[in-house]
Amino acid sequence: MHRIAVLPGDGTGPEVVEEGLKVLETASDATGFKFEAVAYDFGGDRYLETGEVLPDEAVEELRSFRAIFLGAIGHPDVKPGILEHGILLKIRFAMDQYINLRPVKLYPGVDCPLKDKGPSDIDFVVVRENTEGLYVGSGGFVRKGTPEEVAIQESVNTRKGVERCIRYAFDYCRARDRDRKLTLCGKTNVLTYAHDLWERVFNEVAEEYPDITTDYAHVDAICMWFVKNPEWFDVVVTDNMFGDIITDLGAMIQGGMGIAAGGNINPDGTSMFEPIGGSAPKYTGKNMINPLAAISAVQMMLDFLGEKDASARVEKAIVKVLSSGKIKSLSAGQMGMGTTEVGDLVAKYVLEG
Repeated sequence: MHRIAVLPGDGTGPEVVEEGLKVLETASDATGFKFEAVAYDFGGDRYLETGEVLPDEAVEELRSFRAIFLGAIGHPDVKPGILEHGILLKIRFAMDQYINLRPVKLYPGVDCPLKDKGPSDIDFVVVRENTEGLYVGSGGFVRKGTPEEVAIQESVNTRKGVERCIRYAFDYCRARDRDRKLTLCGKTNVLTYAHDLWERVFNEVAEEYPDITTDYAHVDAICMWFVKNPEWFDVVVTDNMFGDIITDLGAMIQGGMGIAAGGNINPDGTSMFEPIGGSAPKYTGKNMINPLAAISAVQMMLDFLGEKDASARVEKAIVKVLSSGKIKSLSAGQMGMGTTEVGDLVAKYVLEG
């Protein structure tokens, strides 16, 4: 029995979560695993009504679940940052979800903006450190609001945090067993303290993994090569800020936010899975939003839970849907199908195996 907390969130989040749960239920029927899903209404509407974002007691309750399925965070009537910091980042830090895992995979039938690149060229994973760096909120203002104002934002990188992320990346690369190549993404020529630590730890840990080929690239070069030569990459490991940036670039070359999903991973605790796209409030309630990213998040969650057969069925079903010609576009309102119809089609293919 897998206990899963469900946070549908804001905007179109509840709609895509509903389709994800539909596919999860179908995968359960097809492969025999059991799960219990418990929904929580934390998000913009609750905040506007009560002033409550995510209380500490709710965080403690969420710890009792093995996984969290998140729809989307972001409400047009709530100042940016309140919900993102109060829910998403609070969960990441409280649950010590120190890995952000982002597959970048171009499926057959998906339009790619890169000339002459196909599914065989774009199939890599970014392992992003998820609880340190610039996101810890260290810093402050001096003489705020004056012409002499100074704003300082500090990137905090610990040996422990860096090493556990790098070790996870090496283990993941070995288990993935594709090219067995791990690339460190950094900026050692400028960030001579933080990224010196990353490079030293990377090289030290690499000695324990002689079966893994390693290389290094500056983040600006990574951005160029994701576009020019995405086939060069197998697994990429990087810090929090650079990971945030290059994974959005990765989402675009795999077809857009409509297919991109990610996991916030604590290998020994509660992990959270989500579509990468935002809450898209202008499409709320119109049955126009693409649910495939949320369904892909369910696929990742099943893999994390050890339900390998179910996970493989869901991914196979996603590929069949995208290859069927029935979906005209991954963009909201241009799919040629409604949100629920796409979910129904994926569920159908999951049952067929």
